[in-house]
Amino acid sequence: MKVYKNRLGLAIRAAFVMGAGFVATAYAQDANPAGDTATTQSAAQGGGQAAPDSKQAKQLEAVTVTGSRIRRVDVETVNPVVTIDRAQIERTGKVTLGDLVQQLPEIAGAATNPTVNNGGGDGASTVSLRGLGSQRTLLLLDGHRLAYQDLNSIPLAMIERVEVLKDGASTIYGSDAIGGVVNFITRKNFQGAQFNVDYGLSDHGGDGKRRGFSAVFGQNGEKGNISVGVNYNKQDAISAGRRDFSKVALYNDFGDIFAQGSSNIPGGRYDLPPGVAAALGFNCSKLTRIDGRPGTSPSDFRCYKGSGPGNDTYNYAPYNLEMTPAERGGIFVNGNYDFSDKVQAYFTGFTQKTRSNYELAPLPLLFTEIGAPLSKNSIYNPFGVDISSGGWRDVVGGDRLGKYSTQADQMNMGFRGQFGQSTWQWDAGVVWARTTQKSSFTGYYYNAGLAQAVGPSFYDNGVPTCGTPSNPISNCVPVNLFNPQTSADALAKLRVTPSSQSYASEKTAYATANGELFNLPAGAVSASIGAEYRKDTSSLTPDFVSLITDPEAGTCLTSTDACRAAQSGSTNVKELYGELFVPLLADQPFVKSMNITLGGRYSKFSKAGSTKNGRVGFEYRPVDDLLIRGTVDQVFRAPTISDLFGGVTPSSDTYKDPCSGAGYAAGNPACAGASPGFVQGQSQTRSLYGSNSSLKPEHGRSISWGFVYDPHYIEGLSLSADLWRIYLKDTIGNIGTQTIIDQCYNFSRYCGLITRNPVNGEIDTVNNTEQNVGRLDVSGIDFGVRYKLPEFSFGTFVVTLDTTYLKEYNREAIAGDLSSKYKFAGTYYASANGGDGNFARLRGLLGVQWSLGDFDASIRTRYVSRVRFGDIVATPSGYSTIAQASDPDTGVQSFHAGAYAKTDLQFGYQTPWNFRLDVGIDNAFDKKPPMLWQYGFNGNTDERTYDTVGRYYWTRISMKF
Repeated sequence: MKVYKNRLGLAIRAAFVMGAGFVATAYAQDANPAGDTATTQSAAQGGGQAAPDSKQAKQLEAVTVTGSRIRRVDVETVNPVVTIDRAQIERTGKVTLGDLVQQLPEIAGAATNPTVNNGGGDGASTVSLRGLGSQRTLLLLDGHRLAYQDLNSIPLAMIERVEVLKDGASTIYGSDAIGGVVNFITRKNFQGAQFNVDYGLSDHGGDGKRRGFSAVFGQNGEKGNISVGVNYNKQDAISAGRRDFSKVALYNDFGDIFAQGSSNIPGGRYDLPPGVAAALGFNCSKLTRIDGRPGTSPSDFRCYKGSGPGNDTYNYAPYNLEMTPAERGGIFVNGNYDFSDKVQAYFTGFTQKTRSNYELAPLPLLFTEIGAPLSKNSIYNPFGVDISSGGWRDVVGGDRLGKYSTQADQMNMGFRGQFGQSTWQWDAGVVWARTTQKSSFTGYYYNAGLAQAVGPSFYDNGVPTCGTPSNPISNCVPVNLFNPQTSADALAKLRVTPSSQSYASEKTAYATANGELFNLPAGAVSASIGAEYRKDTSSLTPDFVSLITDPEAGTCLTSTDACRAAQSGSTNVKELYGELFVPLLADQPFVKSMNITLGGRYSKFSKAGSTKNGRVGFEYRPVDDLLIRGTVDQVFRAPTISDLFGGVTPSSDTYKDPCSGAGYAAGNPACAGASPGFVQGQSQTRSLYGSNSSLKPEHGRSISWGFVYDPHYIEGLSLSADLWRIYLKDTIGNIGTQTIIDQCYNFSRYCGLITRNPVNGEIDTVNNTEQNVGRLDVSGIDFGVRYKLPEFSFGTFVVTLDTTYLKEYNREAIAGDLSSKYKFAGTYYASANGGDGNFARLRGLLGVQWSLGDFDASIRTRYVSRVRFGDIVATPSGYSTIAQASDPDTGVQSFHAGAYAKTDLQFGYQTPWNFRLDVGIDNAFDKKPPMLWQYGFNGNTDERTYDTVGRYYWTRISMKF
């Protein structure tokens, strides 16, 4: 035994040396947020080490629950918390935490995941509790901040359970805990070894294969323990062209559904001055080359048809992905060592690397982005005039591919212990984390070279040459953008691969203490206090091609969707916080117990001033069966480094021009630059998103009120319901591309933020930078049921139901301005179009679990109620929302996507020799996602909410020793 103890001690000391020196890798954190030992929390909930004696066992009865830093005997407290334990995690067959957590009904809005291709591709999954966005949902690892907000960066094998706090908690955890908190509790005191092998593929030709492997090794001793784990998984891509709902870009025109894609097509779209077009015999000004024609004379061209059945638009859909590929691997380590019965050292860390990519259709090369017109003096120009507007789809260069390599590292190490023989415990430590990401993008051109190649040119002894005879340009070959296939070699020489590298780090030092102060007749008054210092550093370094050189225009040396703004900055915050638990009454008539909880936090930010926030919680248990609870929390979010120093980044936003067609109004400043009869020809415009160094924190309140009812006369049944409301002022965000355009048209506001093309009147640029201007009001009801039925001869059943009803989701882009206030509850409005995503009224997750001896099975059904989607219109009250009904006379369209329900099945068998087999079918009935047509940015649907993979088979083999 002595030899074993020595070896264990050496192993744990070695782990600490590795962590302190960052030799092997960087790791994550482990400390319990209340100053309580992680062993205490795990043991109390079935995941920990047995106490060596009865005295310690009595101490272990007090635990911390996410939402408080005070140790409590009660598991049900003032805080509404949903827990997913290790057994539930394994039954889902998921290989990433993102797939697991995003199924919860509390998630709404537009959280990203690997099925997001256009606007995604880095393999990340985020959480948007209450639909408030990932920036307002705090992620924790054992009670400490997760630096990189990607659930998939956490090795799933290291997680014991997930606790989701459905309540604001800024007073307890600081900035960002507005919509709620997701706390990932790591596995501790693991003894032995466990191996998992995963495999899955879809029912649609076997695409989307995934393979995974994980192993965990652990050893416990008298003085401590250590656990080490490794994981690897690989997910193959799924092409949008292999799913019926997404293989064609569709448009719904008041019930007339037809294919309609991008206005940038392989045959080109050339915008001529109306007078020139008329002189050439055309009754339109937008032309395209006739298939098979060389493009050497105007007769090789015809009028371009941009909409309606039989239009000329380009079907980009089949080149996109419904599942982006990713490959992940990582290592985690955690352990603790008892220096004495009063002091323990701990260490937890992980490193995870992800390689992933997105794929898009060939580049839509806009002539306005080249930096020079297609010259009238080009040897290839058949029209004899400069052409500066229009576009071409680069089928010669092939698809665009964005590649990401992301490394996430986090570690936590410290000491914790007890003050003498008192109830007070302390915890002090540090957290260190960093994230590095390298990205590169193929399918782009060097605009400066392209501008020369489409400029004036001539024949020098029969050789096409750039420039003029008096001023030829060396190392330049003229490019024919009127028939680009004839210039494939010249175009190839102009291709570039933009790239960038980002780095972020977070360093935290903390100290906490908690324990009992004194006794009241109803029990002990308990408190926790703490201090924290955190420093964040971030940088983004684009290469010279993608570096934005003109911040006002958001342009660089290639197409704008590959442009990046350089970023560099750091912030720090110093915080003090405290919490007080006061038992008011106990064991009185009609009062089994009555408690209040008070909390406060002071935060001083280096770049955003200071803020004070408080919290009040109330618990009343009139009888043993019923707990009535309520909280009022002051919540806040500090601006991030990107908010403060992120620079300007362009985006191609979809918009609707109110000056198009019958909406044109002479004298309206919104229409300045357009002409009578103007018709919008492009569906997207360049919108500039930018930072603001003067931003201040967002402020608001989170209010909840509810009950938990465990009737003694129905053993195994538990019911809960909570009414909640969150309102937030001074929200940090963009006014919105469409909002700016509408405000200009309706109220002559923000017109200076809009730039129109002087040739064709199209909106070229919308300046949309971040401000503290808005307000959010969100409210709803949560209802939950858990019922473990009496045991039958044919097995044991457990039924669970978790539902969220969204009563209200109101967003004011400009606080106090009803004309900028949107009602989104019950609607879908794509985030890519300036909306906040999917806000179905009702979401639910129903689970039925069966077990009999070594066999078990489960059924999980996820439900999302129907949503209204379409065009935004103003209501008589001044609020804006999705149109209630279609109106062909005004061009306003409204549709409904039906309710959506997806069912997953699982069956498991545990053999007597520690071998377990699980098989499952996700989306067992192959439920197709609702069709949203042009209002769904990716694949005609909302890939952030609905399943786009279809029926999927998976199996997992587990072995424990």
